[in-house]
Amino acid sequence: MNRKLKKFVDRLPILKTLKPKRKEKNGDYYEVRMVEFEQKLHRDLNPTKLWGYNARFPGPLFDVNQGNPIQVKWINDLPDKHLLPIDRSILHHDIPDVRTVVHLHGSETQSDSDGYPEAWYTKNFKSVGEFFTRKVYEYPNHQRGATLWYHDHAMGITRLNVYAGLAGMYIIRDKQETTLNLPKDQYEIPLMIIDRSFNEDGSLSYPSQPNNPQESLPNPSIIPFFLGDTILVNGKVWPFLEVEPRKYRFRILNASNSRGYQLYFDSGQSFYQIGTDGGLLEKTVKVNKLAIEPAERADVIIDFSNFSGQTILLKNDLGPNASPDDETGDVMQFKVSLPLTGEDKSSIPQYLSTIPPLTQNNITTFRNLKLVGSVDQYGRPLLLLNNKKWMDPATEKPHFGATEIWSIMNTMGFPHPIHIHLIQFHILNRQPFDLDLYNKDGTIIFTGPPVPPEANERGWKDTVTVPPATITRLIMKFAPYTGQYVWHCHILEHEDHDMMRPLIVIDPKNDD
Repeated sequence: MNRKLKKFVDRLPILKTLKPKRKEKNGDYYEVRMVEFEQKLHRDLNPTKLWGYNARFPGPLFDVNQGNPIQVKWINDLPDKHLLPIDRSILHHDIPDVRTVVHLHGSETQSDSDGYPEAWYTKNFKSVGEFFTRKVYEYPNHQRGATLWYHDHAMGITRLNVYAGLAGMYIIRDKQETTLNLPKDQYEIPLMIIDRSFNEDGSLSYPSQPNNPQESLPNPSIIPFFLGDTILVNGKVWPFLEVEPRKYRFRILNASNSRGYQLYFDSGQSFYQIGTDGGLLEKTVKVNKLAIEPAERADVIIDFSNFSGQTILLKNDLGPNASPDDETGDVMQFKVSLPLTGEDKSSIPQYLSTIPPLTQNNITTFRNLKLVGSVDQYGRPLLLLNNKKWMDPATEKPHFGATEIWSIMNTMGFPHPIHIHLIQFHILNRQPFDLDLYNKDGTIIFTGPPVPPEANERGWKDTVTVPPATITRLIMKFAPYTGQYVWHCHILEHEDHDMMRPLIVIDPKNDD
C-alpha cells in the first residue's frame, strides 16, 4: 500500500484460551467454526475481511495438559467464494474452490485426525476429499509439553487459507515444566508473527500473478514466494506491549507464508531460549539473534528487570542489502513502563529436561533425499522433493517403530524449512558441498566437515531449516501410529505447488 502505517500505536492482543463445549468420557469436546468476518488490524486501517477460527485472527488458543485427550469438530462455515485469487492450474483434479482441513502442527496424532491435504471438506461437508473419513478430530496430547499450532492444510490452497487468517496456537503442558519456576500466568505470552500486505481500503493484498508475468501464464497464477510489507504480531500491525521490569516467557511462532526472521533486540539484550518445536531443551541457551523459519517455534525468556522506564524494539535483521524503504526490520515494541506488582520469583533455569538420544545402533533405513529446482509446463519455478510431484506414488514408506536417518540435500540457492508430520526428530549435522560442481556434473564434493546443530536446535524438532548447498541429516523414529501422512516444505507457496510428498507409516504385520 502507498500510505505508511504508523508503528507501535496498537496494543498487543493477548490470545484468549478456548473453553470446551462439554466434557465427555473420551476427553473435552470443542467446536470451532471457520467463518468470514472483519477485524481491525491497525488503528488507521479500515476493518479487514478475514477468515478465522471462531471469528478470530489468530484463532483461539488451545491450552491443554499432557495426557488429557480432546476432540475438536472443525466446522467449515465459509462462503462459497474465496477472498483471494485461486490458481486452478496447479491442481491435479477438479475440486471446489473453498475447501478446508485442519492440521495440528507438531502433534502426534492418528492419520485420520492429522489433516491430510486430500481429507478436505466444504461447508456442511457437502463435498469431501478422497481421504476424508471423520468430522470430529481427536488429539491425544500424550507427547511432552510443547508449543504447537494449528492451521489449514487443504490441497493446493494452504497458502491462501492461512493468509486469509486460518491459523492459531496450541499449548501442551506437562509436569516437568511446572517444576522449573518459569514465568507464568500473565507473564507467559504466545506471540504469532506474520507478514501481510494491505490494499488502501484495508483489505488483504495478495498477488494474482508473479511480478512481470509472461503472457503464457494462467491468471491467476501461483507466485514462487510471498513477502509482505507489514509485520503483525497476534493480529495487530507493529503492536506494543507494556511490561514490568521482570522476566517474561514468550512462545514465539513464525506463521508467515514464506518469510524467515532473524530476531534481535535494539537494546542488545539476549533471548534465553528454553524450548523449540517439540518442547523444552536440555539446557537453556543464550542467543543474541534468534533465527526462525516458517512454522518453527522458539520458547524464550526475556528479562526486562534492568530496563525500567525504557522502550525496546524487537527487530528483524534484514541483512546488509536491504532496501531503506523496507519496513519489515521492525516487529514490535516493548514498553517497560508498568510498575512491578510484586517480587519476581521466577527463574531462568540452567537445566531444563532430559532428552534421550535416538540410538544409531539400530538404524533400519538411510534415505538420501534431494530438494530440486525445475520448471512446470508454464515455465514457472517448480520446486520438488526428490524430483517427484505430489501425485507420484509414495516412496517414503517407513515401517512402524523403525528408526531412520534422512539426509536432505538442498541443490537450490536458498533455504527451505522442511516439516515432517507425525514425528519429532533430532538434527544430527549439516555438511556443505560444492553446489556449482554438483550442478555441472552431479559430483558431490564436500567443502567442509559435518557441523553439529546450533545449541538451540538440539531438542526435538518437527521443522528444520535446510540451508542451500548443504546436506542436513536427521534421525527419527516412526511412532506412535501408522497410516497416511505427509512431509513438505513449509514455505506455503512451495507446498501448494508440489513441494509435498506422501509419507506412509506401514505396520510390518500388514505389509504387502
